[in-house]
Amino acid sequence: MRVDTPPNVGHVRIELEPDESLHLLHPKTLLAFQGDPRHREDRFMDLSGMYRKRKLIRSELRGPASLIVGLPPNGMLETVDIPKESNLLFDFRHVLFYSDGLTMKSKIQTFKNAWITREWVRMKFAGPGRLGLLSSGSLATLQLDPVTPLFVEAGSLVAYPEDADIKLSVYGNPLATQHMNVQWEMKGRGPVIMQTGFRDAQLEEQLHKDGFVKRTLRELLPFGGVYIR
Repeated sequence: MRVDTPPNVGHVRIELEPDESLHLLHPKTLLAFQGDPRHREDRFMDLSGMYRKRKLIRSELRGPASLIVGLPPNGMLETVDIPKESNLLFDFRHVLFYSDGLTMKSKIQTFKNAWITREWVRMKFAGPGRLGLLSSGSLATLQLDPVTPLFVEAGSLVAYPEDADIKLSVYGNPLATQHMNVQWEMKGRGPVIMQTGFRDAQLEEQLHKDGFVKRTLRELLPFGGVYIR
């Protein structure tokens, strides 16, 4: 399976070989399918999938075929290889598709972790196979340490090891703790996958709006609206 993700075009192109297939969890994102029409089979999700994705139907697509899959505004898609033995727990909302050969299992979290993450169920995949993950910004992978804590902004975490030690936290001096989003303090072993799109509304507003000086000069100077952009 080959997945091409052109930058900033809002879609991905997926090429399936004759012996390959994938399960698309959001069938309405499939904008074009070139292949044998009998190679698409829509099926009902299991109960956990219906609850997590708020969807009733998933599509199984078999090769040889070429697909165009649309992405949400400002969304990115990256594929992650899942080995035979994996203990990563994924936020199912980020999963767009998974390749045939992956097995998926719902994992009930401990009461402590469920209270922290506000998620009773996470999804665990066993490979070998590939996951297609939707994210805000690109994905970054960090390694946990059993002693040195890793602080991750709660809304950025996509996957973490099943046996990770997690608690809610803030860090830094008193001023820092008063002005940061909720953080997960994590220790353990294994990788953590996070999305890197920033969520600072004030910074985003500054990036997309003119500064005070520029607006003032544009209004005061002759032809300022023409020469000052």
